[in-house]
Amino acid sequence: MHLDTQFSIFMVNKPGVLSQFLNVLAHEKVNIVAMTMMDSVEHGVMRLVGTKAAKIRDILKRMNMQFSESQVLCINLPNKAGAFADVAEKLSKSHINISYAYCTAGARGGRTTGVLKVADVKKAIKVLEGISTATHKKNSKTKKAVRRSPASRK
Repeated sequence: MHLDTQFSIFMVNKPGVLSQFLNVLAHEKVNIVAMTMMDSVEHGVMRLVGTKAAKIRDILKRMNMQFSESQVLCINLPNKAGAFADVAEKLSKSHINISYAYCTAGARGGRTTGVLKVADVKKAIKVLEGISTATHKKNSKTKKAVRRSPASRK
């Protein structure tokens, strides 16, 4: 679990704008950690968490794209039913509001990254501190590595 910079990028809703931006990110070797896109009649809003926040900021300025930045909570979870629900329930029980959230599959080890914009980041971190560690320990206890004999590996 960690805090990261999220960019909310306002894009003109027309063909090629998203493609151009994503191609520049790729060219600059910026990896997208999580992304969501919403649209309206006039423009789209992309929320993006990526590697190299300073580089993303420079790209957006160079491309003259309107954007804002905020701190979001990123939590690494198992990619299984109910994992994100557990996070939401813990925050709810501690009276922490979630303004919005999204997640992405494909984090390390077949896990998922949940991205949350919460009202009280410090309190949320304290509440969620044990959730990813406890889940990881529980999963590692149930999934033991099994070595095959050399004969069966052929």
